[in-house]
Amino acid sequence: MGDDSEWMKLPIDQKCEHKLWKARLNGYEEALKLFQKIDDEKSPEWSKYLGLIKKFVTDSNAVAQLKGLEAALAYVENAHVAGKTTGEVASGVVNKVFNQPKARAKELGLDICLMYIEIEKGEAVQEELLKGLDNKNPKIIVACIETLRKALSEFGSKIILLKPIIKVLPKLFESREKAVRDEAKLLAVEIYRWIKDALRPPLQNINSVQLKELEEEWVKVSSAAPKQTRFLRSQQELKAKFEQQQAAGGDADGGGDEEEEVVPQVDAYELLEAVEILSKLPKDFYEKIEAKKWQERKEALEAVELLVKNPKLESGDYADLVKVLKKVVGKDTNVMLVALAAKCLAGLATGLRKKFGQYAGHVVPTILEKFKEKKPQVVQALQEAIDAIFLTTTLQNISEDVLAVMDNKNPTIKQQTSLFIARSFRHCTPSTLPKSLLKPFCAALLKHINDSAPEVRDAGFEALGTALKVAGEKAVNPFLADVDKLKLDRIKECAEKVELVYGKKTGGAAEKKEGKPIAGKTPALSGSGGDRETKDAATKPGPLKKAPAVKSGGPPKKGKPAAAAGTGGAGAKGKKGPETKEIFESELSIEVCEEKAAAVLPASCIQQLDSGNWKERLACMEEFQKAVELMERSEMPCQALVRMLAKKPGWKETNFQVMQMKLHIVALIAQKGNFSKTSAQVVLDGLVDKVGDVKCGSNAKEAMTAIAEACQLPWTAEQVVAMAFSQKNPKNQSETLNWLSNAIKEFGFSGLNVKAFISNVKTALAATNPAVRTSAITLLGVMYLYVGPPLRMFFEDEKPALLSQIDAEFEKMQGQMAPAPTRGISRHSTAGGDDGEEEEQEDVGNDVVDLLPRTDISDKISPELVSKIGDKNWKIRKEGLDEVTSIINDAKFIQPNIGELPAALKSRLNDSNKILVQQTLSILQQIATAMGPNIKQHVKNLGIPVITVLGDSKNNVRAAALATVNAWAEQTGMKEWLEGEDLSEELKKENPFLRQELLGWLAEKLPTLRSVPSDLLLCVPHLYSCLEDRNGDVRKKAQDALPFFMMHLGFEKMAKATGKLKPTSKDQVLAMLDKAKANMPARPAPPAKASSRVVGGAAPAKFQSSSALAEDSGSNTMESKPDPKKVKAGGVSSKAKGVQGKKVLSKPNLKEDDDKSGPIFIIVPNGKEQRMKDEKGLKVLKWNFTTPRDEYIEQLKTQMSSCVAKWLQDEMFHADFQHHNKALAVMIEHVESEKDGVISCLDLILKWLTLRFFDTNTSVLMKALEYLKLLFNLLSQEEYHLTENEASSFIPYLILKVGEPKDVIRKDVRAILNRMCLIYPASKMFTFIMEGTKSKNSKQRAECLEELGCLVESYGMNVCQPTPGKALKEMATHIGDRDNTVRNAALNTIVTVYNVHGDQVFKLIGNLSEKDMSMLEERIKRSAKRPSAAPVRQAEEKPQRAQNISANASMLRKGPAEDMSSKLKIMYRTYRIQNRNMGSHSETAHTVPREFQLDLDEIENDNGTVRCEMPALVQHKLDDIFEPVLIPEPKIRAVSPHFDDMHSNTASTINFVISQVASGDINTSIQALAQIDEVLRQEDKAEAMSGHIDQFLIATFMQLRLIYNTHMADEKLDKDEIVKLYSCIIGSMISLFQIESLAREASTGVLKDLMHGLITLMLDSRVEDLEEGEQVIRSVNLLVVKVLEKSDQTNILSALLVLLQDSLLATASSPKFSELVMKCLWRMVRLLPETINSINLDRILLDIHIFMKIFPKEKLKQCKSEFPIRTLKTLLHTLCKLKGPKILDHLTMIDNKNESELEAHLCRVVKHSMDQSGSKADKDTEKGASRIEEKASKAKVNDILAEIFKKIGSKENTKEGLAELYEYKKKYSDADIEPFLKNSSQFFQSYVERGLRLIETEREGKGRIAASTGLSSQMEGTCVPASTHAVSSSLGNTNGEEVGPSVYLERLKILRQRCGLDNAKQEDRPPLTSLLSKPAVPTVASSTDMLHSKLSQLRESREQYQHLDLDSNQTHSSGIGTTLASPSSAAANIDDLKKRLERIKSSRK
Repeated sequence: MGDDSEWMKLPIDQKCEHKLWKARLNGYEEALKLFQKIDDEKSPEWSKYLGLIKKFVTDSNAVAQLKGLEAALAYVENAHVAGKTTGEVASGVVNKVFNQPKARAKELGLDICLMYIEIEKGEAVQEELLKGLDNKNPKIIVACIETLRKALSEFGSKIILLKPIIKVLPKLFESREKAVRDEAKLLAVEIYRWIKDALRPPLQNINSVQLKELEEEWVKVSSAAPKQTRFLRSQQELKAKFEQQQAAGGDADGGGDEEEEVVPQVDAYELLEAVEILSKLPKDFYEKIEAKKWQERKEALEAVELLVKNPKLESGDYADLVKVLKKVVGKDTNVMLVALAAKCLAGLATGLRKKFGQYAGHVVPTILEKFKEKKPQVVQALQEAIDAIFLTTTLQNISEDVLAVMDNKNPTIKQQTSLFIARSFRHCTPSTLPKSLLKPFCAALLKHINDSAPEVRDAGFEALGTALKVAGEKAVNPFLADVDKLKLDRIKECAEKVELVYGKKTGGAAEKKEGKPIAGKTPALSGSGGDRETKDAATKPGPLKKAPAVKSGGPPKKGKPAAAAGTGGAGAKGKKGPETKEIFESELSIEVCEEKAAAVLPASCIQQLDSGNWKERLACMEEFQKAVELMERSEMPCQALVRMLAKKPGWKETNFQVMQMKLHIVALIAQKGNFSKTSAQVVLDGLVDKVGDVKCGSNAKEAMTAIAEACQLPWTAEQVVAMAFSQKNPKNQSETLNWLSNAIKEFGFSGLNVKAFISNVKTALAATNPAVRTSAITLLGVMYLYVGPPLRMFFEDEKPALLSQIDAEFEKMQGQMAPAPTRGISRHSTAGGDDGEEEEQEDVGNDVVDLLPRTDISDKISPELVSKIGDKNWKIRKEGLDEVTSIINDAKFIQPNIGELPAALKSRLNDSNKILVQQTLSILQQIATAMGPNIKQHVKNLGIPVITVLGDSKNNVRAAALATVNAWAEQTGMKEWLEGEDLSEELKKENPFLRQELLGWLAEKLPTLRSVPSDLLLCVPHLYSCLEDRNGDVRKKAQDALPFFMMHLGFEKMAKATGKLKPTSKDQVLAMLDKAKANMPARPAPPAKASSRVVGGAAPAKFQSSSALAEDSGSNTMESKPDPKKVKAGGVSSKAKGVQGKKVLSKPNLKEDDDKSGPIFIIVPNGKEQRMKDEKGLKVLKWNFTTPRDEYIEQLKTQMSSCVAKWLQDEMFHADFQHHNKALAVMIEHVESEKDGVISCLDLILKWLTLRFFDTNTSVLMKALEYLKLLFNLLSQEEYHLTENEASSFIPYLILKVGEPKDVIRKDVRAILNRMCLIYPASKMFTFIMEGTKSKNSKQRAECLEELGCLVESYGMNVCQPTPGKALKEMATHIGDRDNTVRNAALNTIVTVYNVHGDQVFKLIGNLSEKDMSMLEERIKRSAKRPSAAPVRQAEEKPQRAQNISANASMLRKGPAEDMSSKLKIMYRTYRIQNRNMGSHSETAHTVPREFQLDLDEIENDNGTVRCEMPALVQHKLDDIFEPVLIPEPKIRAVSPHFDDMHSNTASTINFVISQVASGDINTSIQALAQIDEVLRQEDKAEAMSGHIDQFLIATFMQLRLIYNTHMADEKLDKDEIVKLYSCIIGSMISLFQIESLAREASTGVLKDLMHGLITLMLDSRVEDLEEGEQVIRSVNLLVVKVLEKSDQTNILSALLVLLQDSLLATASSPKFSELVMKCLWRMVRLLPETINSINLDRILLDIHIFMKIFPKEKLKQCKSEFPIRTLKTLLHTLCKLKGPKILDHLTMIDNKNESELEAHLCRVVKHSMDQSGSKADKDTEKGASRIEEKASKAKVNDILAEIFKKIGSKENTKEGLAELYEYKKKYSDADIEPFLKNSSQFFQSYVERGLRLIETEREGKGRIAASTGLSSQMEGTCVPASTHAVSSSLGNTNGEEVGPSVYLERLKILRQRCGLDNAKQEDRPPLTSLLSKPAVPTVASSTDMLHSKLSQLRESREQYQHLDLDSNQTHSSGIGTTLASPSSAAANIDDLKKRLERIKSSRK
């Protein structure tokens, strides 16, 4: 037992490995318990057991093994790392468990295998089980088969791969063991369940008895599709669905459709082994097949027939075999052999499938032409052959050949071809049967249905019927426009009968539903008249036939919409039915016309038409015109009227006035009436005749344009041009061409017959008249816009001089966009046309290439030439090739049929003579250009061999081959190359040259493709072998190509393909795949033009009406009850949209529109958490990419589908950016109203926005950023905190945009980053931004560095992650960046850190290079000298940043008991950020050397907690200086030691009360306000509030914002409560602003927010609706006036300027708001004369400067109102008026004055006022005197001052001098004594200053000490209470030179004064600043310091504020309000206060 206890103590994992079986057994038991207990699948515990699980399974002791298996099963089920053990454990189970006698062991083994499959390791398990089938032990084999069967039955054939199993099945049936055979039989039955008959072919060769048994079993298998019953971890939603169905009562027919999709149809072909037959052909086959005797030929064919019976053939070179078989079919006289050869071809096609595609083109024409044979067995064999061949290629590839045969004279050939087309169409889907194919086929088939032979007609009907069924009526109808009703019905009847191969899912059913409602109801929509017209059109004889003939299937495409209308849908066009129709009329006789005209025209008019007197004719025309103008459209007989006009003298009219009128009337008739082509033909000749006329030309053109609008441009243009060129008049010709150029721009190019024009243009180019030539060239230029470069091909053979003119014209047009058509849309395509047009536009270029006249050179490729090319002598071969070159050169453009040339050239590609190879390659390049896109059909037989040449050892040959391949690919596109196995076969060849060239080529081409054939996957295994190729270049190229393969195939497929590699290779390749995944580019977006098609989804909705699109897309253009016609138009669209979503929406569009009223974000409980879990568990892709790939977009779309409104999602994922803009607009509208929804979908919204960051469209980006600003405001108000997942999938992409070239965007992004800090910790932001500094984009690096600086400045060193040292080192590396802006940003950031952190920075940075260090030191020095520089820049760059944030300072809604510190922290953070903006002001004043400055700051703010690290020396000096200051006796006792505690008591009470003001609970807030109001109303107590003013105001405007955003919106709240709260707030504020000394403590930032809040309240319409709302608004008015009058004038003026600037910048701000801000400013301007002396002008001018920088004059002028610019001018004008030229001395704070608009403006105003000064001076009586004196010349002033200073300088008259100076200063408060003091010594300066002080106290200060308070109220003259003002810049040391000690003395005085050490009288003195000319700069940031001091009291961690960059001007300390008479009395007061508070509270209760 001793050893027992030994192992009992071991940990579990060691027990499991113990040598004692008992120990192991115990270990397994405990492990099992542990595994069941661990909740977290990612727990580190799991990893401990990774290596042991195999031992659990293979334990040698049977008892222990059983427990081990149980534990292993639990492990696999619960551990996320279990997948790593799959291979070893599965092989252990197979070899060591399946052979165990115990059934339980086998069961557990089987469960473990299935569990591995469940955790997505199916392939590995299957691999091990298949290996087990080769085991010698039959038990193991049986168990493996059983496991496979079980897995298949549970998981289904999608997860368990059947191909490898079926491969080994026959072998299992041959086993000697009965058990194995029986198990195999069960497995075969299970497989049969899943793939039905596909299993028969592979098992056809097993023992017949077994086969029979199987057949019997198979019969019993139920016919229902089997369903997966066990699901993978990634299939949880399927599982849920399955369980639901089970619960709903077995498998009710719940979701039959979806289930069917789950089971893939297995193709038996895939399961077969390919057979190689080429080598098995009889040796003498090729001789025999050419033999004279037919029997020998038959033998040869029979041998082939036998071989091709194999169902799957190995790919190889079948060209020769196909060639001889084709010859037999085409030329053999014995029909039996023809049939036999056809069977062989059918067999080859079936066995080779797609690989046969390359031969299809050669064989198809031969077979089709052979259909002339009548014998049924031949016809049948040929049919089978051609059908089999069709399946190996596409309709597109063989269309040329088929169409060529359709014109054959033999009816049988025609009939069989039509039938073949019908059968082929059945295999098509709407997408594989596009319009471009339908058009030529329909045109040819229409001829067949009019054929004389009935069988040809029937076949034609069948083919057209099939097309109709497949592509849908919408697509086919345009081509059937001219088919009469009977035939149309016949076609529809055929369509009904057709059965499609692909079932109806893809498009058939949808089409039917979509087409019918439109087509069936024409009469209802367009009225019977419309219907009759359609019939007329079809039946009337005469000249009419001409019109439709042009339209049917011919080029004019503009006819399409109208044609579609003809057969239905006219009503769907939107406006009036008939106007959309093409109007046909028969020609009327002149008598009928006269009759009709007489009915509508005045009689006199008709009589005078042919009068001899021109005046009468003119009068007649005027009447005619009046009559036409008044006629209704329906009544106007157009043809009759135009025939009247054409009556003698008609168009030969000699008087130009009459003629002009006549032409104008023609235009009117065409515009107003239903003008037909018949009418047009009456007048066009006359119009063309007059078009060149100087006087009538413009009228003629107007009429032609009107006719073009009525009869469509293509037809009109063709008529007009033909007529012009049949005349001789060159003027007419050139003007016609000019008209046409213009018309094309107006109507668009759609449907024009390019060919006809080109021939006319050629005629024109050859004209002798230069004007005609010029017009022709201009027309070509316009055509070039639409057609592009192919146009030039037609003019290659023009004279060089002409050609250069044409080229110059094309050059001009290069890069221009074709203008959008402005005419011709309104009438013919109100709905349908637009889209048609877009579509056509795309194809015009290609159409033109198709129109090129191509020569057939097949007859020139004679057998002699071919034999020459193949001659043994290379010289003769060369001659042959030369001949080919010249044939192609002569032909220029050739037809695709080039006879035997391909085979001949192919053999030359591997010629031993490399020169010939190169020559062949250049011929192939030439052929590519000559043949154009039709070269597609030669890709397989000629293109692929060129790729083989890429493997040539000679560099130049490879280069030529590559050029050739590129030339071909340019014509054919890539699809043809990638289809089939040809490319993968090439890659397979182990030729390093071939591999690297081919991979390089693919890497270049793949990224440009939107989609690729699935065959690309076949290349992947070879790509992997290239990754490990011996040749380095091949490896590199393979790595380069990897991401592009992945971009199309996706990571999953690529990773799956590694399964077949060796383990070592697999790991390497997987590592490369992961790397490539990161660099994977996104697929190129579809071109914008195609956007309109997307909507249709699966249905061919190319003909989507554009208006319907607009209506459907959420723009809410439809009213709630649209007119029925409109709904029709929309209906089309909504249905098409339905098709896309797999279910047709049968609701009318009305409903769709209503749906949009619902919420756009649906809250899914725990949806976000689930998504995060999925991402963590790697069930979905992690949102991490360099550019977004399709699978990311798809994934996001899927995730959004459950929580975003369907219509919005369609907008969000539309291909067109305008839809994204719409989506964003909707989202912006719903931000406020759907807070919870937004928050619940936040992760998805942010992810979608990251996708928008990758769009190139700026408007989307701007809109997205606007939305983000609103979103983050909302989140910070809601106190939401971003989750890690949201942050990491959004912030990195936002940071990318900081590097945008556009300033506006960068600014917005910075503002957003700033806001993020309120909802996401700054320290975490820091890490992301730090990542951003590693970008390649220098702008991004610079901006990120600046942002880092801002973070450090705001939040101290603690934000630096991971440690300040590392972060700084990282930043410092950028000092050496190659980009200047980055260097500067890095330096500035580190200087910022230095300002916060001092010299320690150098330690943290570590070693820098000499150069970098010197740059840094230099910058630090500069920043110390000129500290204003950097911050001012910042202030300009980021004005928005701080203010917007402050405007949305985080709102506090927690109860009163909430910990104060967090609230203050938030306020503090907000205002600290704000402070950056104003940093410029605060720092200007420091021109004191650093070492003093810092320490003094510390003292000023010392509250007993801050430790001062003063160098002893400085301390000592301070003590020395201390003595002389104590001249006046302190009136108050020194503060007792307990002072601090006591003081903090008062302060903390006030803090607590103030914090309650911002409470979310109305009562709490009201009570707190009442308490504060109580304090403020008692003069003796009010001073206690000093130092808390900012804090109180912040709390108040937060409360205001809370009411505005929350309480007002809260329905449940009693509105009286709100009014009560408002009145409390306003009341206490009014009390506050009556006490001037307190009012002046409010800092700029806080005032700005306060004003913002108050103005918002005044504009709040909801308040007006309250009972006492009026009263509230009146009192707010009063309060605003108080604030304006009583606040510190500089601060409030500054605040208003900033607020105005903000409100103009903000898009969301209302114009009313800006207007009120300006009204406040006007009021301030009115106060200026009184207040000017107390205002710090420098600072105000700086604010104005910043304002003007953001809003230059031009921008202000663009504002909707002119107020802003007037306000600004008024303000500046007033300042100039009050200050005169001296105003220009106050621009000190502006950095580069000369660039400032402000300076220029001021100079102008000053100059202006100087000029007028004479006249104006007398008018101003009050101020007249001072004005005139002010304008007294400077010289005089200087003399006076010089005298005074002389006196002060002399010993005797010092006192007198000082008194005079005092008087003088008092009189001229703004007199500048700076120059006189500047040159004097420091001592003299302070002497003067002190003297002035003394005089002042004597004269004025005596009677004004208020006894009750320690701090007296200040006198009017002072600018700000001494307590908030520092004294520094006043001493004239602006130029940065050293400053003497007296400055510090001054500061000390103030400090002492604070602590009550100074004489009380002194407190009454205004600070020095008001006595000397330059006022000090009060800082905006006082709120920060106040908050900071609160923080210190709340014992916040010291770091929070240790690094605060407190300004020396800031002398706020928490000690301010405490100079009370004695501590005890203070305490008494406070007790009193507390009692009072209690009373108030109780009274409220």
